[in-house]
Amino acid sequence: MPTTLGTLRRMAMAPSLAQVSFAGRGFPVRPSAATRHLEAIPQAVVCGFEWGIEGRDLWEVQRRLDLVDAEHRGFAYEGATMAFTVRDAIPGGHRHWARDLLSGPAVPHTFLTYIGIGFAMARLPRPLWRSVLPNLTGTPYYPVMSWLAVDGYGFDKAYFDTTRWVTQQERPRPYPWLGRPDYFPRAFDQGVGRALWFIHGGRPSNVVPAVECFDATRRADLWSGVGLAATFAGGWDDDGPQALAAEAGPYRAHLAQGSVFAAKARAYSGTVPSCTETAVQVLAGMTVTDADTLADEVAVGGFAAGSEPDYEVWRERIRQRCAQELGLRG
Repeated sequence: MPTTLGTLRRMAMAPSLAQVSFAGRGFPVRPSAATRHLEAIPQAVVCGFEWGIEGRDLWEVQRRLDLVDAEHRGFAYEGATMAFTVRDAIPGGHRHWARDLLSGPAVPHTFLTYIGIGFAMARLPRPLWRSVLPNLTGTPYYPVMSWLAVDGYGFDKAYFDTTRWVTQQERPRPYPWLGRPDYFPRAFDQGVGRALWFIHGGRPSNVVPAVECFDATRRADLWSGVGLAATFAGGWDDDGPQALAAEAGPYRAHLAQGSVFAAKARAYSGTVPSCTETAVQVLAGMTVTDADTLADEVAVGGFAAGSEPDYEVWRERIRQRCAQELGLRG
């Protein structure tokens, strides 16, 4: 059972399911089976957040999360991570909620839980950000993939303040995530790209023009986010992936890279829906198994110190391999 304080936290901070629906956000989406599929994703995040923000202990929260169907379970863990990050930031209390979750039952959903940290960042003052990333030494993909927290921050801003971050295309103030303030806006833009997929209901005919409205210097990372969302979340009708591939133009390898990331995350979670299988085959020219292997192969031997963060080196290596696979010119 939740505590009284937990219930108050939920009532004060958790949006309703209606508030995260496409109609509730005012997005230009025509209702369909595909859009209802997409809407279930932010709603799963909200459920996870509610359980996490008011839960009495980790066991109870985990039990609730594991009752969610396998395809949406990672999103519920994403919401719980957001809640635990907020709880850790509140003075007093346990202060190790996120660490215990991310190094324990949430490990299969590592990629999504980092995004959940970014959702929390969108609701916390910047001075508190320095402690939002728990020490996860010994867990896979730490700290390289923690840049997905910045991606999550970008998604949240675009989804909930669309006029400012999408229509007006405001850029975020840099923040020294992993000591690299210069890279912060790029990771942010991948999250904005993911949000564009949801804002336009997974319809390439609307998503592509939305990406093209942005300054050309931002489009590569936006396309990466679109590929990630289309592959991980699905929600497209008919020939959605084919339409994206046809319209990506010079950003085709970035679209493919995002798709490979999504396939890797799905494979790592142990649940691969058919939409992921289809999308990665079309967007990256490979199976989920191949994408899973590729994402790890390019990281073998680690990343030598250079001008780019390890995360970007990883992305670039995947882009290069995708370009070869798809027969793209350099």
